[in-house]
Amino acid sequence: MNDLKLIDTYKSFLQAYSPEQIRYIPEKGAWSIGQMYDHLIVVAHEYLDSVEACALAGGEQTQGKTEFGEYLFNIGGFPPVKIQLPPELNADPDNTKTKEDIRRELDQLMERMKELKIKVDEINPNYKQEHGGFGWLNAQEWFDLVAMHFRHHLRQKYELDGVWVKHGDGSDASI
Repeated sequence: MNDLKLIDTYKSFLQAYSPEQIRYIPEKGAWSIGQMYDHLIVVAHEYLDSVEACALAGGEQTQGKTEFGEYLFNIGGFPPVKIQLPPELNADPDNTKTKEDIRRELDQLMERMKELKIKVDEINPNYKQEHGGFGWLNAQEWFDLVAMHFRHHLRQKYELDGVWVKHGDGSDASI
């Protein structure tokens, strides 16, 4: 599934949720569906900022990925485990957005991705930006990380859907 189709799939999932489902936090330390969407959008823009930074780098970087970064890109995605970030990087995402807010932000993200997709192939692959966990990534790798991150959170989406079915009114928002 290509990057934009994946995000479009998230948009279609969004339509099935009620405002209560979007904001429902199942337990302390867990996120709501809306927070998961907010996290995906914010992080995607951070990754795309790094794509643009690679374009502006102007100098080649000889350092490569970390061992985990190599593993991640060799398997083409995140492993199917929950990843706990350090507390300073793990602020709770916004839980106030409406379905319309999230849809609009997904549309804006898709537009930005379309614009950068055209440019990313022209960026020198030796112009890189450092990722705290994965090492030095070039523009294409940063761009690919957006879809990898969206795919990784599909499991969380289905878990949250299951929690809602147990808690909510019995209707199933999973698709």
